[in-house]
Amino acid sequence: MTAQLEYPDPQESEALLSVQGLWKVFGPKAARVPRRPELAELNRATLYDRTGCTAAVRDLSFDVAPGEVFVVMGLSGSGKSTLVRCLTRLVEPTAGRLIFEGEDLRAADEKRLRTLRRSKFSMVFQHFGLLPHRKVIDNVSYGLEVRGESKPDRKRRAQEVIDLVGLSGNENMYPEQLSGGMQQRVGLARALANDPDVLLFDEPFSALDPLIRREMQTEVVRLHREVGKTMVFITHDLSEALKLGDRILLMRDGAAVQLGTGDELVGAPADDYVREFVRDIPRADVLTLRWIVRPPRDGEQLDGPELGPDVLVREATRLVLESDRPVKVVAEGQLLGVIGDEEILAVVADAAPSGATTLYGASGASGSATLASGSSGSGPAVPGAPGSAASSPRS
Repeated sequence: MTAQLEYPDPQESEALLSVQGLWKVFGPKAARVPRRPELAELNRATLYDRTGCTAAVRDLSFDVAPGEVFVVMGLSGSGKSTLVRCLTRLVEPTAGRLIFEGEDLRAADEKRLRTLRRSKFSMVFQHFGLLPHRKVIDNVSYGLEVRGESKPDRKRRAQEVIDLVGLSGNENMYPEQLSGGMQQRVGLARALANDPDVLLFDEPFSALDPLIRREMQTEVVRLHREVGKTMVFITHDLSEALKLGDRILLMRDGAAVQLGTGDELVGAPADDYVREFVRDIPRADVLTLRWIVRPPRDGEQLDGPELGPDVLVREATRLVLESDRPVKVVAEGQLLGVIGDEEILAVVADAAPSGATTLYGASGASGSATLASGSSGSGPAVPGAPGSAASSPRS
């Protein structure tokens, strides 16, 4: 950490939202913490003992691409909810830059911020935040009303998003008449009504029971596929992060631990903390064949079935185990390697197959997982592999 930070020119970035060296420090004389290296390097407990300050977000840098679902994950107290509020300056950052469409949001005045919050950003909250005296359609159209839209226009738009989120027929009901899942759909519809560029979700489903929670996760996936909005999604649930996220930022004590795709976190954890975090996730449900492909052995027959490198191990298991020859992994007509029973069973048993180093380098904590500082491991050898320059968020 340094007192003087240099940032890239935001005009040269393809990111929709770029977070650069972001800090949020609570406490007396908070601004001194990111400016003074001897304070910035202290852990949370020591910093509080010495200064009375708490660094809720510390020196975070990341980009969010247009159309990406970017998940921020961490345990309680990791700083993820503070971070999402810093993105629109609902919580004022202490240091760093927030670049949105080439504009530094930290330089925006209150009038400009209000305009951006009304037109460019929408947030879905954990506890719904619905107005109890307003009907569903009036809750959904509330942001349009604040923005000054005419009543016919806001009713028309509200009805469109009510239909989109599956609430048709409930327009004239009050929040208290709805289930928790339905109330959260109202919150989602209200966020979509403004047609924002970025949707911010702050643990929106954590108060729902597991069945409704899974239903709402599926709904978010469907809505993203249909409307293509850029999303920043906050969660403490790794399964939810893996289901929703194009990339996942794992935080601890306000700092970034690892930034990468879901399979990078599971297949190449950056340290023991990440390794423990993902320990209970079935690797076969997350890792693709890229992670376990190996070079053909001398004399091995190469006339077996073919699969693409992005097929999940779980989906390939039956074909591989039933084949009497190694399964070829092929991309764009090029043989990347082969997979046999040993590689499949090693993943199912949560062990690292000994020869699976072709596309991602050595198995384990290096791999291609991208750290938030911008460093990386050996990286994938195949264009378009997760973590490579050619990869892109799901469309």
